[in-house]
Amino acid sequence: MGARYDAAIIGTGPAGLSAAVTLKIRNKSFILFGSSSLSEKVEKAHEINNYLGLPAVTGAGLAKRFDEHLKQMQIEINEDRITGVYAMGDYYSLQSKSNQSYEADTVILATGVNFGRSYEGEEKFLGRGVSYCATCDAPLYKNKKVAIIGFSPKEEAEAEFMSEVAAEVYYIPAYKEQVSLNNKIKVVNDTPVAIEGKIKAQKLVMKNGELDVDGIFILRESVAPSQLVPGLVAENNHVAVNRRMETSLKGCFACGDITGTPYQYIKSAGEGNVAALSAVSYIDEKRRANKQQNK
Repeated sequence: MGARYDAAIIGTGPAGLSAAVTLKIRNKSFILFGSSSLSEKVEKAHEINNYLGLPAVTGAGLAKRFDEHLKQMQIEINEDRITGVYAMGDYYSLQSKSNQSYEADTVILATGVNFGRSYEGEEKFLGRGVSYCATCDAPLYKNKKVAIIGFSPKEEAEAEFMSEVAAEVYYIPAYKEQVSLNNKIKVVNDTPVAIEGKIKAQKLVMKNGELDVDGIFILRESVAPSQLVPGLVAENNHVAVNRRMETSLKGCFACGDITGTPYQYIKSAGEGNVAALSAVSYIDEKRRANKQQNK
């Protein structure tokens, strides 16, 4: 763990990138988490006609302009996936898939909207047998039985790693691509429905069967806001914010699709700018207050 940043931005769509540019201009230290290929949603757009100054731009063309802007301003992207954000009083601790820990005075959430619904029992047993990071929690399941629900082929690497630790690994692919895993892993082609247990998760219920396990790993591309940041108030799978992009947690801001409709790139970019400026005000006010106390 290195120095504490002024801000941590999660997401490399228009909202997160806009926030990063604004923080750079305002000379704040920040770390930007996301994909170096930026937003898949932007990249795949056929044509965008309402992005001011760029009429009839293709998604690929807009993504190229975003990338050029980042390079010009020397803004780097950290591809470590954040799996949990925890309020620690006057700062935030961010835990990642690679089992790294980061600290920041403020957090800007720009992860986009998560349309996937949680499984029944998922939130109830989160931290009690349910995890979103196999690499982080693997040691807890040494010589035990685990089930891994993977939402993309790249999660197969997590299953391979887990097979070196756990006694039995069941892998349930939630995608159509062909699965390629070692023979120690049992692939189950079924649809998860619910997670059951008493004090801890003990069973993964599927449409056509059940698995008695000690742990269940749900490896999605993104995590619902209320699960990523404990204590965050969400409404209909969107983060509740005011016009300053402030969430229910002090020092935590949200912008872009994660805050609700309309799902428009130009709206997301504008909210990213507002969120960053609000974070700057928060940081500056906090520093002034600390100086006053130390007089």
